[in-house]
Amino acid sequence: MFDTEIMAQGLALVLDPYVLTVVVLSGLYGLFIGAMPGLTATMAVALLVPITFYMDAVPAIASIITMSAMAIFAGDLPGTLLHIPGTPSSAAYCNDSYALAKQGKASFVLGIDLVFSALGGLFGSIVLLSMAPLLAEVALQFSSYEFFWLAVLGLSCAVIISSGSPLLGLISLMMGLLINCVGLDITLGFPRFTCDMPELFEGFGFIPAMIGMFGIAELFNNVSTKQSAGAEFIHYTKNIFSGIGGVFKKYWGQMLRSQAIGTFVGVLPGAGGDIAAWICYGVSKKASKDPDSFGKGSVEGIVNATTSNNAAISGAFIPALVFGIPGDSLTAIIIGVLFMKGLEPGPTLFTNHGDFLFAIYMVFILANVLMIPLGYIAISLASKIMKVPSNLLNPIILGFCIVGAFAIQNSNFDIAAMLGFGVAAYFMISHKIPVAPAILGLVLGDMLENTFMQSMIKSEWDLTSFFSRPIAATLGVITISLWFSPFIVKYVKKALRKGKKA
Repeated sequence: MFDTEIMAQGLALVLDPYVLTVVVLSGLYGLFIGAMPGLTATMAVALLVPITFYMDAVPAIASIITMSAMAIFAGDLPGTLLHIPGTPSSAAYCNDSYALAKQGKASFVLGIDLVFSALGGLFGSIVLLSMAPLLAEVALQFSSYEFFWLAVLGLSCAVIISSGSPLLGLISLMMGLLINCVGLDITLGFPRFTCDMPELFEGFGFIPAMIGMFGIAELFNNVSTKQSAGAEFIHYTKNIFSGIGGVFKKYWGQMLRSQAIGTFVGVLPGAGGDIAAWICYGVSKKASKDPDSFGKGSVEGIVNATTSNNAAISGAFIPALVFGIPGDSLTAIIIGVLFMKGLEPGPTLFTNHGDFLFAIYMVFILANVLMIPLGYIAISLASKIMKVPSNLLNPIILGFCIVGAFAIQNSNFDIAAMLGFGVAAYFMISHKIPVAPAILGLVLGDMLENTFMQSMIKSEWDLTSFFSRPIAATLGVITISLWFSPFIVKYVKKALRKGKKA
């Protein structure tokens, strides 16, 4: 854990007026983006990254953390008031929120969304604060073999958990890994897939790829579907906290269960808040005494789902900080920002930059505490925020995308790359191919190749060496078992059916 001196240094970093200003401004930005239908938290982060290039490490990461937490909550606003989920995380309980709003309970629903989102985020922050340092101590014993299996495990989870079929997830992953191969070979130094273009010797830039695959792709999708923020608005009162105490008293047990599930799901690479919300919604429906109310205005379903998606944000940071493995698309971008700041995610981050890490933990807590007053302001201004016409908003976002891609290296090539990635991602979305595995492949590709080559050179190309250490062997068995899990489950179900017939 942290000693008193490191904690004092970390707290001083957070309480810096500049950092606090960045936190508040990024929180307001996240609330605006989350409240706009069609604009996701990941897209907001992608647009924010170029600005973080000019910040120090603490305010840069703090801005992303605060923005993402606020955006996840703000996604509930259009879901409740317009029946349009602001973010994918809010889609799980959108029908319930809107049904209650039509009954004149919009203020009540928004109060639940705000309070339980903050509580979920605080729970995840506490788990992050307590678990990450302990895991880091274990991770210090890891060699290239263990990190190789962690990378493979992370990529495997991204495929299996991704939306759609595992085959489509695998195709997306392979696309990301193939893109990552562009540039100079790590071991031998010869160019791969560069087409004799000097701009590609270092591979595709991480930032243009992120902006293209999230920002540009979302713009294409919004334009093609003619999605607009101008929709029916349901009037509500300002007394949003009325009745919240009763809800907490009734559902506190379910809340704790959803917080735990959300944090755990967040830890799984490729999962994130979207999947956490759907899982908790499904679990709460099965365990509920009134499952028929789900989808028709269930307060229980809203409490469980909105709690879990915010808890998942903190959970995703555990593998990202400890092992350098992103838990979701947001942490994938954050890992890229850390590398940009000269901070390599992994166990050494805990030994060499303890003050930075403690500052990050405090930012998580601060962001979720600030969610209450800032969220209250957002709810009060929701009618105006959501009526910004898309034909005005889309060109502004496109301009930010172009500036962001260009600003990193002042390269026109990066703009072209960003547009190319945007077109590719839009094609993937149109054909229901998940984008997240491709992103994780792009992020983890270097780690996968580096650790594989290091292990092979050390062992003189003996593949059995990947099972020569206890932890490596355990991770290897878990990973391989995961590959065959669909077939095992299918076989067990078939055997059970035969047993029942007999």
